[in-house]
Amino acid sequence: MSQKGHKRRLRPKHKILAAMSALVLGGGGVVIVSQGAFAGQDSRSAPVTATIDCPDVGDKLDNVPDQARKEVDANLAQLDTQVADAYKQLSSGQAKSKTLLGGLKQQRDKTITNLTDTLGKAGQKPAGLQGLSGCVMKEAAAADPADEPAADNGAQGAAEQGAAKQGAPQQQQQQQQQAKGGPARSDFVAIGNVKPNVKKPAARGGASTGSFAVQCGRNEEGHFNPDNVIVAPGVSNGAHHMHDYVGNKTTDAFSTNNSLAQSGTTCTNGDQSTYYWPVLRLRDGKAEKDAKAPGGGQDANVGTILKPKQVTIEFKGSPVSKVAAMPRFMRIITGDAKALTNGNANANASWSCTGFENRQLKDKYPVCPKGSDVVRTFNFQSCWDGKNIDSANHRTHVAFADANGNCKKGFKAIPQLVQRIVYSVPPGSRFAVDSFPEQLHKPVTDHGDFINVMSNGLMAGAVRCINDGRACR
Repeated sequence: MSQKGHKRRLRPKHKILAAMSALVLGGGGVVIVSQGAFAGQDSRSAPVTATIDCPDVGDKLDNVPDQARKEVDANLAQLDTQVADAYKQLSSGQAKSKTLLGGLKQQRDKTITNLTDTLGKAGQKPAGLQGLSGCVMKEAAAADPADEPAADNGAQGAAEQGAAKQGAPQQQQQQQQQAKGGPARSDFVAIGNVKPNVKKPAARGGASTGSFAVQCGRNEEGHFNPDNVIVAPGVSNGAHHMHDYVGNKTTDAFSTNNSLAQSGTTCTNGDQSTYYWPVLRLRDGKAEKDAKAPGGGQDANVGTILKPKQVTIEFKGSPVSKVAAMPRFMRIITGDAKALTNGNANANASWSCTGFENRQLKDKYPVCPKGSDVVRTFNFQSCWDGKNIDSANHRTHVAFADANGNCKKGFKAIPQLVQRIVYSVPPGSRFAVDSFPEQLHKPVTDHGDFINVMSNGLMAGAVRCINDGRACR
């Protein structure tokens, strides 16, 4: 239906995004623009940028037959690669941006069709996936150019020259810089300004109050890779960001249950489980070993990788019941690596500082006072459906207990994995967690991954300790 004579007026927020998108789509590069340039605000206002927001197809899958899983996982990994490649084209100015989203949709259409056909052949053809192929531009807070390390500012001149070629006014040229993916100033908050917000349910009769700690080191062996064997098995660089590993010594994209069970471990009690999370980096402009590698510099993850000062791995009980043993090879992911674009429904980041851990942040990095260290805590899901070691979207076989500590109907309590990782960060330093390129290193995208490879005997011992109220190490 024609809209002539009925043009809808954009609200101010949409005007900002529309103006920003016009620059992005017309100019051929991710442009950081001061909000004040569009909203009549002070020119010192926080800059904004654009990223690519695509529906998460994998999160919509609730049933993938075993015979189709390998091909489905490969297609899901291909969708991630397509988005990452499109964002890299956008941010580098290599793409004709007006056609970028259209070309990405065509790629995703084909891949989603392949995925749907694969599931159809296995008797589980889903409906509605094809409607998930289209992507949009999403507004996000961007790094202030003044905060970017000197080594990262090489693209500034090129961005200004590009603006000049298109006749942009000098003031606008000064407001446009080539994006480097953050983090933004608004992504940080002084921990002293955060009110205590941690609430724990009180233990009731029948609670399992013990704990079982595992000592696995701090990745002194330098076990890194940008794979994710849970989400993208068999795919190199399936995560598009670098992971720290402790525990199982051989975990990579090509690991199998058998290879994990045959592997050595860094854990002192023989636990062969694999524990991994995205590395944390200083945004210091220095070239890390992976500066030109997939998962590193090729995926916009730059700067010095921080080695943890301390890693604590502990399994805890339920405040309302005894816990049951986890099955061997169970997989659990906590948090959402795509929370910037997916929203916070599955986000589970917990950022804090030593001495202030009754204050936890989900969508901000903490600025810690002198003498205090940065802390990341991963509280994993503690309820299990009692049947599956994994699920199609890697989420629905496990769940979080409610505010009172109860598991939902049909689920039983299992030992809750709590990982606590401490970093010594130089005062005043910018730092960021590794992420998919289009997720812009936002703190809300932090996540942890776990594959239980404890022997049945070791798991049974852990359950006894927890249920008996003992602290075992």
